[in-house]
Amino acid sequence: MKLLTFEKQGNYQLGVQTMQGIIDIAASIDKNPNFNNLPDVMSLFSCNKEEIVKLQNFIQAIEVEESAVFVDDSQISWGPCVTKPHKIICVGLNYRKHADETNAPYPEVPILFNKFDNTLTGHQSDIQIPNVTKQLDYEVELGIVIGEKIKNVKEENALDHVFGYCTVNDLSARDLQMKTQQWLLGKTCDKFSPVGPYLVTADEIENPNNLALKTYVNGEIRQNSNTADMIFNCAEIISYISRHMTLEPGDIILTGTPEGVVFGYPAEQQVYIQPGDEVTVEIEKLGSLTNYFVAED
Repeated sequence: MKLLTFEKQGNYQLGVQTMQGIIDIAASIDKNPNFNNLPDVMSLFSCNKEEIVKLQNFIQAIEVEESAVFVDDSQISWGPCVTKPHKIICVGLNYRKHADETNAPYPEVPILFNKFDNTLTGHQSDIQIPNVTKQLDYEVELGIVIGEKIKNVKEENALDHVFGYCTVNDLSARDLQMKTQQWLLGKTCDKFSPVGPYLVTADEIENPNNLALKTYVNGEIRQNSNTADMIFNCAEIISYISRHMTLEPGDIILTGTPEGVVFGYPAEQQVYIQPGDEVTVEIEKLGSLTNYFVAED
């Protein structure tokens, strides 16, 4: 399934993208009351697999009966596809060619840092460029969303605990990031983690370690790579993190970015994101995520 959220009456509502369009789940349940209410995407993470199958069957049934309530994707205000993660864990320098372009040695273990939920935003949202930075950079990343409470997971079983995958832009203010040895300040300004437009359930992604990913700035391609270039693959990352902390349903892991970021260009060629820019990050099978950048008020 391709899950999403959209704003309605001040709240994020759950939607599902189908061939016919986006189904408003809450409105469809109101019209077809023989189903437990699932008002938002976070509630799905506490569901067992049988309940997820039940949701899939519900969608199929209302499509057949033509009783689904659809929303116009051109009229909705998209929310982040995961709205309240307990943790946002990021992996730095996890692509070989990205490490090469920044003249960094390949890490021996995953480099971890964190972001917070103030950074979350959705597809097509405006993002203010903070006045405190002059070097805002894009980073297309594969997001892993955890589906079960796990600790000390073995690599060979790690992907069994994934709920789904999403496209993420790990926005990074390079001047703030490099101001100290800790990267946090450059990573955690408001709306610095657009996620979406969809959370694609794991059953639809046969191999997350072989997905094309790209970034476009004002229509010009800047990043063009594949998750196969990751130094630590998805299973290795999940297993490594779970040995150090418990992962909870809905936690998001950002798995790193490939080459092509502004920071990797020679200094004389570095043109960072400016007000008026449109940035699209896309990942094969997961969808394209577009945001518009404006000056801070």
